[in-house]
Order: sequence, then C-alpha cells, then structure tokens
Amino acid sequence: MKNRQKIRGIAVGAVVAALYVVLTYLANTLGLASGAIQVRLSEILCVMPVFTPFAIPGLFIGCVLANILTGCALWDVVFGSLATLIGAVGTYLLRKHNFLAVLPPILANAIIVPFVLLFVYSLEGTYWYFLLTVGIGEIISCGIFGAISLKSLKKYNKFM
Repeated sequence: MKNRQKIRGIAVGAVVAALYVVLTYLANTLGLASGAIQVRLSEILCVMPVFTPFAIPGLFIGCVLANILTGCALWDVVFGSLATLIGAVGTYLLRKHNFLAVLPPILANAIIVPFVLLFVYSLEGTYWYFLLTVGIGEIISCGIFGAISLKSLKKYNKFM
C-alpha cells in the first residue's frame, strides 16, 4: 500500500508541474508571465501543498521548466524557482491555517523577484516599485484565485 501512495504522490507532483508549465505558457502568450507587471496564472497552483506535500516538488520543477521554456535568464530560472519553492514549503507548513496558506508564495515572490528584475534584467524602476507590482500580481493570482481554488478543492480533499 505504501508504494501505491508514493506512486500516486509522484503522479500528483507531475500533474502539478505540467499544469504549472501550461498555465505559465498561457500567461506568457498574454504578456503576463514576466516583467515588472506579472500575473502568472500558474501561481494559482501554489495552494496545492495544502493538500499534499508532493505538490512542492511539482511546483518547483514546473517553475524551472516554465522559466526555461519561456526564455528566462539563468538567474531568473534559479531565483524565481527558489521563490516558488520557498512559497510552496511555507504553504505546506501553514496548511492547517486555511487562507494564511496563500501568504508564503505571495511574500516569497514579492520579496525575491524584484531583485531578479533589477539585477538580472536591469529593468528601470526601484526595488519597492517591483515589490509592489509583483506583489499585486501574486495577490491576484495566488491570493484571490488561489484562495478561491483552495475553498473549491477543500471538498475534494479526500481524493488528493
């Protein structure tokens, strides 16, 4: 039975990774996946660690792949993916606190990504401006839509 649970968990992680890539690619085609103003649709998935720890590596791998496939710079792939990993772990740690669980991805990305925008892409603006723009994007994708998804998926928790 234990092997079956591991296989199921790995499959869940793989599905989360694949969905992250697809949703990031969709956001990228709409011009929302990178830059000073970004609303990554894939960040909605950052609530998944509430249901299973296998979503954590799925989110990280999905973010790495999505960043590579959308043409991000190497340091963006590294630090952007680490922000997602930190957020996913934080969400897992806060999984019993319902809507507080959406805060770690918002904070991790709002704090880390502005450095990437400034130092990797040399975008014009200040750290605080990018913290605001990235933070608002995260609040929209993870805070609002993620919270709605979390509430909707709670009733299916026994299947995850």
